[in-house]
Amino acid sequence: MPITTLSSREFNQDASGAKKAAANGPVFITDRGQPRHVLLSIEEYRRLAGDRRNIVDALAMPDAEAIEFEPPRATIGSRPADFD
Repeated sequence: MPITTLSSREFNQDASGAKKAAANGPVFITDRGQPRHVLLSIEEYRRLAGDRRNIVDALAMPDAEAIEFEPPRATIGSRPADFD
């Protein structure tokens, strides 16, 4: 997998070329000689990210109605105030 490195200026001048290069491997975009960004194809990103669930899916309970839960009825009684 070839790695392509472009300066920010090169990327700005040829974004379509960077997208084509990303089809073959990651494209590192530098700023003042330091890597700052990486351009990946969506397929490569999904491969790296894996199949992650979001928080809503992780907390969802699709079979919650099948769980039997009968909490006891709350009994609230009154007591005289204690002023001591």
